[in-house]
Amino acid sequence: MRREPEYFGEQELPLLFIAKRLRDALRIEQALTEAGVDYLVETDTYSGGVIFRGERVGAFFYVRESDAEAARLVLGRSGFEPYRA
Repeated sequence: MRREPEYFGEQELPLLFIAKRLRDALRIEQALTEAGVDYLVETDTYSGGVIFRGERVGAFFYVRESDAEAARLVLGRSGFEPYRA
């Protein structure tokens, strides 16, 4: 379920995924919500492009460390490759 930053307090949240398209962000939100995973989503910039490199805006998904493995499984079943540091 989507949560506000205050819900997580001062916890360090690992990055789960960077959605580069709105369609993907909406699918990920739906999958995590249906699975009952609490997550935080924020917009931020990332470097992208091959020929025309530049900064782009994406949806960055974060979860608690204790929920990270379950969230990665949910993303994998939904056809997404989760971010791994």
